[in-house]
Amino acid sequence: MITPDSPRAVRVGEELDRAALNAYLREQIPAIGDVQEIRQFPGGFSNLTYLLKTANRDFVLRRPPAGATIKGGHDMGREFRVLSLLKGHYTPIPNPILYCEIDAILGTPFYIMERVSGIILRAPMAPSLKLSPERMRQLSEALVDNLTTIHVLDIVETGLIQLGKPEGYVQRQVEGWIKRYRNAQTDNIAAMDAVGEWLVTHYPPEQKPAFLHNDYKYDNVLFATNEHTGDPLPVICGVLDWEMATVGDPLMDLGATLAYWSEAADTPAYRTFNLTWLPGNLTRREVADRYAERSGRNLSAIVFYYVFGLYKNAVIAQQIYARWKQGYSKDERFGKILPMIIELANKAAGAIESEKI
Repeated sequence: MITPDSPRAVRVGEELDRAALNAYLREQIPAIGDVQEIRQFPGGFSNLTYLLKTANRDFVLRRPPAGATIKGGHDMGREFRVLSLLKGHYTPIPNPILYCEIDAILGTPFYIMERVSGIILRAPMAPSLKLSPERMRQLSEALVDNLTTIHVLDIVETGLIQLGKPEGYVQRQVEGWIKRYRNAQTDNIAAMDAVGEWLVTHYPPEQKPAFLHNDYKYDNVLFATNEHTGDPLPVICGVLDWEMATVGDPLMDLGATLAYWSEAADTPAYRTFNLTWLPGNLTRREVADRYAERSGRNLSAIVFYYVFGLYKNAVIAQQIYARWKQGYSKDERFGKILPMIIELANKAAGAIESEKI
């Protein structure tokens, strides 16, 4: 039996003021009832997620970590607005309840949503996961099919168009991430430079714009659970972590998913990104083919999107490594990231050379 994500005791330094929270909720939405217990979900590396237990129902609270300054990745108001716009148009989301934009209650803005129960398949589970290849294939197919569902949402009818400017999206993303890399660069990595130069000279034709999740992978998806065995079913009951959602070229979303989609032949380090390398999962090529079949979109330039996804992941790792090297972080794991940056860059360069994902 697979155990769903279980909340634990709140980490030291990340506690919530329950008295202040209850006072605020009594004023705003008294029907919620008093929060009797607060626990914390251990997963995720960006925003903090808590379980709020009342007498009759469970809720989830999301807030940024203390001292967060990167608005795009920690904008609680934006994430709440995304869920509110999706409500009524896209089913597998938590129901948004309340957004608080003032810092006075908990020290940061936060929002509350209903809890959705299910199983999240995280990479560290891979060694102990005992699912059949047939079930893994069904799960990976469901993951791809749900991405196409997200991408066919009407961005005008839903109001999602207000989240961004789709025109020129790809070029802005490429130029922006190249700039981020240069600002965080610590070492000369020839493949990173070569990949960046290739990206700016190989922009694909613009796709019809769509709504993008922007971080779509197994560990941001909840699968329904077989009540008898506890195993995940190929039914997605919740999609989480919408803080980076926007509108733009949907193949950028697919490329990001492919960049995390490890295969059995990949190195052990690269396989830590996901558990897609387990037997039965679709390959990256099969993911792209299934998406093309379901969406009807032209994927002739899919290598560009995959390469950009790898480059973006390398830049994110580079930013973490730069902060460690400058002494802003004492986490020893971050000091060992350089080989992964090089591997991602080489993988992107190899995809360009082979013209394969």
